Amino acid sequence: MSTNQPATSGDPDANGPSARFLPSFRVAVAQIEPSLGDTSANLALHRKQIEAARAAGADLVVFPELSLTGYELRDHVCDVAERRDGPSLRAVAAAAGELAVVVGFVEEDRAAGFYNASAFVDRGRVEHVHRKVYLPTYGMFEESRYFASGARVRGFETRFGRIGILVCEDAWHLSTAVILQADAIDLLIIVSNSPGRGVGGEELGSRVSWDHLIRTYAMFLRVPVVFANRVGYEEGVNFWGGSVILDAAGCVVAEAPELEPALIVGEVDPLLTRRQRILAPLGRDERLHLTLRELKRIDDERMRHDG
Repeated sequence: MSTNQPATSGDPDANGPSARFLPSFRVAVAQIEPSLGDTSANLALHRKQIEAARAAGADLVVFPELSLTGYELRDHVCDVAERRDGPSLRAVAAAAGELAVVVGFVEEDRAAGFYNASAFVDRGRVEHVHRKVYLPTYGMFEESRYFASGARVRGFETRFGRIGILVCEDAWHLSTAVILQADAIDLLIIVSNSPGRGVGGEELGSRVSWDHLIRTYAMFLRVPVVFANRVGYEEGVNFWGGSVILDAAGCVVAEAPELEPALIVGEVDPLLTRRQRILAPLGRDERLHLTLRELKRIDDERMRHDG
C-alpha cells in the first residue's frame, strides 16, 4: 500500500503514517433497475449514473451484477454477450473518463463460453475481470444451465489499493474470503442480483442474511466492503436493493433504501483500515500452511472414500 514517494510538504506530519499510505477516496454505488436484454437502454442508464457520481465527487462507481444486461437472460445470454474489449465496455470506459467503474456484463471467450462477469475499468482500460465462480442452480436459480464457471479468485492492484471482486453467490462460499484475505486485499467489492425473499415482521430475510455476511467479512478481513445490489422486477422476481458501504470495522458509511433506485456515496479511508488491522491483525496471524495442509488431508480422504 505504500506510495514509496518522499514527503515534500512542510507539514510536521508529512513524514508520519498518513504520508506513507494512500489517501481517502470516494466510492459511489449505483443501485439501478436494468432493462432485461436491452444493452442500449442500460448503457444510457450507466452514463447517467456515472455523471451523477462524478457530480457527487466519486472516484469509483460500482454497479450491480449483470448491470449492462439484466439477470433473467436464459437463452438470450449469447445475444448480449461480448468480449472484454467489446463495444459496451468501451462505451463505459469512455463515459467514465477519469473515474474508475465496476460494471457487470456477460463475457464471451474465444470458444463461445459465456460468463457472468464483472469488470474493473479505469482510465479507459479494462484492468481486471472477475468471472463468477459459484453459479447457483437451486430453487429459482439456474445459472449453470447458461453460464460457465469462472476458475479464479484473486486480488488485483489499483490506484485505490488491492481490490477483490465477488459476484453474488461467490460471497456465500467462505473459501473466497479466505483466498482474498491471503491475497492481502484492501477493499472487497460484492456485486449482486439478490431477490427479495423471506418477508417476516418488519425485516426482509434477504437483507438480514446479507447484512450478517458483509459485516462478518468487513470485521474478519479488516477491509471496507462495498455491496452493490439492484432493484426492480424481472419475470415476476423482485430485487430488493439495500446496497451499502461498510468501513473496516463493519460500520455503515452509506446505505441505500430498499426497493427503489438510488446512488449512494461514501468515503473509504485507508488509514482507518490500517488502524483496524493493527488492533486485530487477523490476516497477519492466519496460518496459511496449516489451512492448505488440512484441506489437502480432507481432499485426500474424500478421494479415498469416493474411490
